Amino acid sequence: MQAMQFEQSVVSILKRDKRFDPHAYFFLKDALDFTLKRIAESNGGQARHVSGPELLAGYRDFALEQFGPMASTLMKEWSIRKCQDVGDMVFHLIEEQVFGKQDSDKKEDFSEVFDFEASLVTPFLPSSKAAAPRESHRTKRVVS
Repeated sequence: MQAMQFEQSVVSILKRDKRFDPHAYFFLKDALDFTLKRIAESNGGQARHVSGPELLAGYRDFALEQFGPMASTLMKEWSIRKCQDVGDMVFHLIEEQVFGKQDSDKKEDFSEVFDFEASLVTPFLPSSKAAAPRESHRTKRVVS
């Protein structure tokens, strides 16, 4: 798809739904390309359809690769806070006939596959904080 057509599709989407920053759609397109390439490399060079969870993993990995510790902050700026947000954008692009869809594909494929924000933050936490479960101030143990 040519860049101008994609841009026009994003403008059309934003007329109906302004939840997500336009940059999020362009990043999603790049994340799909990243995911397709990764799948082809692991599949003997053969391209195939990408499932919702596979696209989410690719989206997360591409965000970490491109933005490092700023990935979480940038996603929040773009209003991408959970897996379902990525799915909503995917289905907006399907409605615009930018992305393809198989009959078995559904929005629920993107329903909280993993903790989206944690997946962007945890890789950059010190190993002791990443491994230890967080305790809230209400559940801290008192040692006597």
